[in-house]
Amino acid sequence: MAAPRILTRRPDLDALRRLERAGIHPLLARLWASRGVSAPTETAPDWSAMLAPTLLTHAGRAAALLADAIAARKRLLIVADYDCDGATACAVGLRGLRAMGARVDFLVPNRFETGYGLSPAVVELACSHPAGKPDILITVDNGIASIDGVAAARSVGIEVIITDHHLPGQALPEALAIVNPNQPGCGFPSKHLAGVGVIFYLLLALRAELRQRGAFGPENGPRLDALTDLVALGTVADVVRLDANNRLLVAQGLKRIRAGRMQPGVRALFAVAGRNPREASTFDLGFALGPRINAAGRLADMSLGIRCLTTDDEEEALKLARELDAMNRERREIEAGMREQALASLDVVPAASQASLCVFDPSWHQGVVGLVASRLKDRFWCPTLAFAPAGNGELRGSGRSVPDVHLRDALDLVSKRYPSLIRKFGGHAMAAGLTLHEGDFPAFVPAFDAAVRELTGRTRFEPELETDGSLETEYANAEVAALLEQQVWGAGFPAPVFVDSFIVRNQRLVGEKHLKLALERGHQRFDAIWFGHADALPPAVDLAYRLTLNSWNGMVSVQLVVEHAVGAAA
Repeated sequence: MAAPRILTRRPDLDALRRLERAGIHPLLARLWASRGVSAPTETAPDWSAMLAPTLLTHAGRAAALLADAIAARKRLLIVADYDCDGATACAVGLRGLRAMGARVDFLVPNRFETGYGLSPAVVELACSHPAGKPDILITVDNGIASIDGVAAARSVGIEVIITDHHLPGQALPEALAIVNPNQPGCGFPSKHLAGVGVIFYLLLALRAELRQRGAFGPENGPRLDALTDLVALGTVADVVRLDANNRLLVAQGLKRIRAGRMQPGVRALFAVAGRNPREASTFDLGFALGPRINAAGRLADMSLGIRCLTTDDEEEALKLARELDAMNRERREIEAGMREQALASLDVVPAASQASLCVFDPSWHQGVVGLVASRLKDRFWCPTLAFAPAGNGELRGSGRSVPDVHLRDALDLVSKRYPSLIRKFGGHAMAAGLTLHEGDFPAFVPAFDAAVRELTGRTRFEPELETDGSLETEYANAEVAALLEQQVWGAGFPAPVFVDSFIVRNQRLVGEKHLKLALERGHQRFDAIWFGHADALPPAVDLAYRLTLNSWNGMVSVQLVVEHAVGAAA
């Protein structure tokens, strides 16, 4: 990848002064003010600051329908997606609905057999579910595009309630109720709820409905805040924008995890990942726990991940977490082989006239193509799609994009220009999936590239690295590093990256691929590491880095994690 263009965030000075007057730490005030925070209330992790469930369109209607179903002892079946957001959403739905007296079970489609979402094939599976044919299907993290699936369900006497957060198509399914902040006409102020956030909001609405009906007293009922560890995990793992409302949900979940009050499965995942839950961060959720849950959906059956998150047996949770850990190691090996195979191909390097990259190999595993697309996107910094065989002459592709290109819009443009080329597609701005006939791949590649160029007017995209400028020397210490690690950072609210000049006093490779550094800045000395970088640095460098804590043999010290480096100007 070309060297990124370094940008410096600038805080809003009025917001900065308000935050400082409110007693916020000066560095934290600067970081928040440069990320759009204008008042301390916007970072408050208190439940009183959460957006009300009544603002979410049809949440009340869906809650009333579920309350009726619970009273009538109807069978409910959750249809989940096969990623971490879908697994946590399913676990939240199961735990919450059962706590409110529902007869509920779950079904998670096998992505390699029934495809994505509520399809007619999934409805067939639901009809023969071991718990009995359901009266109502509840989708979590899917369903907004399942027009045929909802019709198939209704044709056999099963109604459907959809909870989803994906962007809708031109038509909506004819479901009993649709709860989705991104559906037309929904005025919910946060459009970035993850699938797990949507079902959590529906449970809040259901509890309020049941209280109104006298099922619980005005102040009692199920403690839904006990589910926030799952809400936090799914929200972070799905890389949705951490706006103020999502940050509140994640902060509440991290608070419970750090206090040791988490589901047995979450505790077990921390254990197999070698992470300390008392020091839990969004990094742990996104890069340690999330991938282990996702591995089940990528390589096998996501029901393994859901069982891990729903069991109350600590021993069983640890057994399942170990299975997920083993799957994740296997996933990494498969992905590494596919990535190296793609990079070794001369066809992978984009031509000067190309604005995108599409790769395919008949030996690839369809559960891992999204990760390969992500790595290639990072390397070549252009929207990238990777494809694998899906059987029956079809290819399944998964794509990752750069900030300049809305990936779903590009696929939508291809489908309009060439109506028979893409069999189905869906997704977001930065990630999407699609299905092609194998014979159409050669025609799709130039069509997709033309769509990217038409939407952007460009054939090249320049990577950018946003930073927070220099870190004041008085804040380069373990106390401030601990303060920063306690905050909720993530998509749309990125962890701080600082830029400063250092003298390199020592450098060596560790693990054959990571550069370990001893640095000096003025009278301060720092240990630093650059993960995945093996080339030596010059004696004087300008570094973009994150300030973190490093625990070793009971000692806690500051460590700089390098993101980028250039030789310092003389």
